[in-house]
Amino acid sequence: MTFSQTISEVEAPPPGSSVPVFRSVTWFALAAALRSTPDPSLLTHLAQTGSSSVDEDSDPGELGQAWSAVATAASHVEQGPLDDEFHDLFIGIGRGELVPYASWYRTGFLMDRPLVALRRDLALLGFERQQSVSEPEDHAAAIAEVMGLLADPSEGQDESTQRIFFSEHIDSWMPDFFADMQTAHSADFYRSVGRLGAAFVEFERGWLGAEAPRTTASHSGVSKS
Repeated sequence: MTFSQTISEVEAPPPGSSVPVFRSVTWFALAAALRSTPDPSLLTHLAQTGSSSVDEDSDPGELGQAWSAVATAASHVEQGPLDDEFHDLFIGIGRGELVPYASWYRTGFLMDRPLVALRRDLALLGFERQQSVSEPEDHAAAIAEVMGLLADPSEGQDESTQRIFFSEHIDSWMPDFFADMQTAHSADFYRSVGRLGAAFVEFERGWLGAEAPRTTASHSGVSKS
């Protein structure tokens, strides 16, 4: 299942209206934004989904405000500068300003122990690596997409399984990643993506009843060289 299929088939409701659908769609939105430069079709979906996620008659809270910020940013960003921003943030010359891998954030090295543990857990959950994919499985986009599949109310996993995956492979490093995204020098549109990611991880922690993450020795992909 891909994000484009999911988002075109179901509109994300505001939190509390249909939380399982909202959770899955938000994970797929983050995955799509982190995988490659958003194209005009994805930007339109983000703008529409973000707008539908805010109830004008009630306080939307930080998560609703964050989705609204993504919708506004997606409605106004231009494709050329967005291409440059994505390249500077995630690709760069040698590497981008941010390194969107769990191993990097958790140990300071690429393709390290967190990737081994993730591959083990993905195999246990029945996920197989596609031969056409060159990125390691601990890329932020890949992990977000897996969580979207696990949270899918029609064919996902029970909340106990989701909680374990979230605690081990998301909450252990993505809060730092999204915090860095919001302060990265090259970020403009992606400041709103970082805000949404941070707010949504906090929401997920509460929804799944997960414990707050332990402090790790490695922090901030921005500061490493």
